Amino acid sequence: MKSLLRTCGQARESQTAQSWGSLQWLASSGIGNSDHMTLGRVIIKRGYSNPRHSHPGCDEILHLLRGRLQHSLGSDTVKLDAGDTLVIERGVAHNAVSVGDEDAEMIVAYPTGHRDFRPETAADGECR
Repeated sequence: MKSLLRTCGQARESQTAQSWGSLQWLASSGIGNSDHMTLGRVIIKRGYSNPRHSHPGCDEILHLLRGRLQHSLGSDTVKLDAGDTLVIERGVAHNAVSVGDEDAEMIVAYPTGHRDFRPETAADGECR
């Protein structure tokens, strides 16, 4: 059996700042330690939202560690509190707004090492 360790320092170095928060990939084919899964840590700053998007090739599992989210899924909306887990089916456009008193921190997982991120686009082809 082959095991690959990704240290806390390596993960911290790979954290990507966004205007709305940050992304930190812990396992995926993109960072070379898993062709079969993707695992990440996402922070959405209080009062901000990540861009609406979909993953056409895979489902997503999101586990909220702290904060509160209002998550849109297609035309539906659900509220998540710390400890809640949401499964998002492949191809469903979604995004989250951090609506709590603190930043929202979550773990996200995908059943493939090749997570496909597709921003939702308007009819004219421009990103919303």
